[in-house]
Amino acid sequence: MQVGGKTVRDALLRIDPDHDRITVDGERVVAERKVYLMLNKPRGLVTTRDDPEGRGTVYDCLEGLDLPFVSPVGRLDKASEGLLLMSNDTRWANGLLDPASHVAKTYHVQIAPAPDEEMLERVRQGTIVDGELLTASSITPLRSGGRTAWLEIVLDEGRNRQIRRLLGAFDIEVLRLIRVAIGDLKLGELAKGTARHLTAEELAMLSA
Repeated sequence: MQVGGKTVRDALLRIDPDHDRITVDGERVVAERKVYLMLNKPRGLVTTRDDPEGRGTVYDCLEGLDLPFVSPVGRLDKASEGLLLMSNDTRWANGLLDPASHVAKTYHVQIAPAPDEEMLERVRQGTIVDGELLTASSITPLRSGGRTAWLEIVLDEGRNRQIRRLLGAFDIEVLRLIRVAIGDLKLGELAKGTARHLTAEELAMLSA
């Protein structure tokens, strides 16, 4: 391999593929174009490339698209749906996932039974589950009908199955869980099971 016309044998050498000229056997190596997608994940798909159990994955939604390999930025479990980001820019993805970034994630959650204000206040205080303190940045009632209700729940951290575990600790069942926003990026009218590229404005919004 040559970098800038000089032969390099140090496997640990740090290079910048956007600025360094890299050749292998005389052929120039060009960095893949950066891709930033938003996907409306349907319920029932797992957020992995391949599934040993043969279940459908989020990559089924990308079939037929001319894309380099992209990875999910964070996760949504099989039973959850909504906004999922995918990219091949690992530095950007790691920045969004870094707990220090405190990028808010907003969910609309259908639950049963419909809670009264006293119960909601208890949930807002958080609780310890399996040694972890689980809380939410905010929990706001959206609407209720009969035995069920919809809540808007905002998180600024990403613990495993955080909302389901938090509500489950208060014997509240999650019927549907939809991520509707990441930071100021909203799911909007994107059809379920489809993906689109982020606009320059949306990318700048998430990268701020």
